[in-house]
Amino acid sequence: MGRVTGTYRTTVVAGEKVRAFLPHPLPPRDPPLLIVGDLAALHANAVAALGRLAVAGLMVPSAAWFLYGFVRKEAVISSQIEGTQATLMDVLRYEATRKTERPADVKEICNYVDALAFARAEIARPKGLPLCSRLLAEAHKRLMRRTRGAEKQPGTVRTSQNRIGGDRPGNARFVPPPHDAVPKALADLEHWIHGADPLPPLVRAGLAHAQFETIHPFLDGNGRIGRLLVGLLLEHWGLLGTPLLYLSLAFKRHRAEYYDALMAIRVKGDWEGWTAFFLRCVCESAKDAVGAAERLFRLLGDDRRGMMRHEATTIPTVRLFDLLPEHPIVTLSVVMELLKTTKPTAGKALDALRRAGILRETTGKRRDRVYAYDKYLKVLVEDTAAIA
Repeated sequence: MGRVTGTYRTTVVAGEKVRAFLPHPLPPRDPPLLIVGDLAALHANAVAALGRLAVAGLMVPSAAWFLYGFVRKEAVISSQIEGTQATLMDVLRYEATRKTERPADVKEICNYVDALAFARAEIARPKGLPLCSRLLAEAHKRLMRRTRGAEKQPGTVRTSQNRIGGDRPGNARFVPPPHDAVPKALADLEHWIHGADPLPPLVRAGLAHAQFETIHPFLDGNGRIGRLLVGLLLEHWGLLGTPLLYLSLAFKRHRAEYYDALMAIRVKGDWEGWTAFFLRCVCESAKDAVGAAERLFRLLGDDRRGMMRHEATTIPTVRLFDLLPEHPIVTLSVVMELLKTTKPTAGKALDALRRAGILRETTGKRRDRVYAYDKYLKVLVEDTAAIA
């Protein structure tokens, strides 16, 4: 499908002339994007997959059981797409051991978690920020805090030209809009998000992500904020009650196609191709999350029954077990804090879960021991290895 999706403006960057792309406001026009035929079938499948994921989140007493791990999984994978090498296990170990110094890559991922939590809290707060450009800028400030991109105007729309790819402006793969065009482009996107549109909400979330990526309003961190925006929109439009979808998993698996589909919008106006790709990724990631949730639910049930049959199980043991989905790696001091109990009681609870085959001591040391819920972690960390 051929259509013009923007205009070009010649500008000079570092002494080189480049053609910066200024996208037309959403929705796609001339011709309009129609969700018919194969796109309609893909949309139906993706919405159904999201519905099953929403139901999966209701299987457990607290949505936080899955939310803790799934949010961090999305944070890790979204950051890996941008070159971060830390894994989910790196993040979970850091959170459990609470070391003073965080490796740079781990800090970037923790910042993503903080940025998402901030944005969701603001939207939920009666007098908080709505889903708007200012909210995304505040989330960006938290994302970039004290990281390798801290000097790149955190929380501020860029005031200079950026580019995607290439080792100099002249051979960049893509040049986003000049900085003086960014505020209007963001305002147009925000207006469209909050306006009426006949397109289905899930399709609109995909269009918004692609448009944000094309605008590229920050000097760094655009990809992560753009993917975070999708999760916020899914909640905003009622497709998910909590951010259980780790969409970046499918983007990571199909990274080349992800970038190519975005470029095809700019070069050929192929919104249909992008929408099909986005819907397939939603369906794939949702099915993966549902499968993980079901396996974790069965595991928790089986291990709980096994624990209750074990002679060393006490009330503190049960309380600790119920906290493991949000703390799959723990130390003695962490358990003391979680249970608000004494060192001997915390130690006995840890030992009971170890003897029941639920926790494993990972250090082999007599002091500063670290315990891991291996079977739970095995499911959670699937597909979170760093990109080679």
